[in-house]
Amino acid sequence: MADRSSVSLPAGLPTGARDPRLDFFRGLSLIMIYINHIPGNFYEHFTSRNLGPSDAAEAFVFMSGCAAALAYGPKLKDGLNWPGIRKVWGRAWLLYMVHILATVWAIAIAAGAALWFGGAAMLERNAFGPLLEKPLEFLVGIATLSHQLGYVNILPMYAVILLGAPFLIRLGQKTPMGLLAFTVGFWVLTGLTRFNLPNFPYKGGWFFNPFAWQLLFSLGILTGLALRGGKRFVPVMPWLVGLVLAWEIFAFCWIHMDVLLKNVGHAMWQLRQWGVPFFLVNSDKTYVGVPRLFHFLGLAYLLSLPWIVPRLAASRWLKPVRTLGKQGLQVFALGTVLAIFSQAVKVSHPGGMVQDSVLIFGGLALQWAFAAIREYIRPHPNRPAPPAQTGSAPV
Repeated sequence: MADRSSVSLPAGLPTGARDPRLDFFRGLSLIMIYINHIPGNFYEHFTSRNLGPSDAAEAFVFMSGCAAALAYGPKLKDGLNWPGIRKVWGRAWLLYMVHILATVWAIAIAAGAALWFGGAAMLERNAFGPLLEKPLEFLVGIATLSHQLGYVNILPMYAVILLGAPFLIRLGQKTPMGLLAFTVGFWVLTGLTRFNLPNFPYKGGWFFNPFAWQLLFSLGILTGLALRGGKRFVPVMPWLVGLVLAWEIFAFCWIHMDVLLKNVGHAMWQLRQWGVPFFLVNSDKTYVGVPRLFHFLGLAYLLSLPWIVPRLAASRWLKPVRTLGKQGLQVFALGTVLAIFSQAVKVSHPGGMVQDSVLIFGGLALQWAFAAIREYIRPHPNRPAPPAQTGSAPV
């Protein structure tokens, strides 16, 4: 009988190998992001944001860091080099292009809803305002990423982080504690100075601040580098498991019990009045506040324990979820467009449970079919090539 730990933690992943947990949790995150991006539907009550202050966005960025370490780490193991850097930066450029395409479709869907289906309210939400008020500034902002529509604003943050990913990966390879110190220090500096990229034509900064969210990405890099070597970045310790479990239970009660919601909220407000930096006592999403950060990290730690989850993630019954995760970028883009379309449907024709079910399960079915077709006609580049057949080759 195989040892349990061998299922969850291989003795090191060879170059090109995939960990089913990464694909599974990335696919699960995409499902929850899609559901959460259709506000007001019944099924959003069952996504991870109902467990505490964090949501699926943290998981998406963290696992993107894991995937980057696994995919690009081997190319950088001997030091920074132009082919390796170019590979990562090429991915950042692809993210920009996909973001622009998704944004154009979001604009077209909102405009179509307003023109033909009485859905003018679509142009009054999700930062569509400048499209009518300042169209020229709106176009400049869209092209330069300084204006991002609501629910279409994760990829720009990810693309900016990828520009620094080669250096983060290389630092993590040389000294994991050095990368940990750098990423935490930069996150603290970002929160203290409110360092962010500018918006235009609106004032302020990006909703997903890449200088803060690099912390989650870098923690994903450290996890991925450890996984590559067959290790855990954070070891399994009974006292830590108990502490994390207690925190997760408290976080769940916090967001569901009015007495805790009121009193904890007041306590954090009081601490801010006493001069404690806001991101340390606030669940702020832009700067990845400590309650949000610790809640996600606690969930990630518990789900990484080498007992049940690894077998579950590798189950053949959950292959559809892993298929979504394998085609993460394309599925995310399609899911973004379908979510905006679903929002337009709900604005133009408010419906109930049946309509929500059609939008949610219909949209997820389309995303799975798209991912399955892509996997069938365009195998993943890491998939082993079929064995060469004997006999003479055709001329």
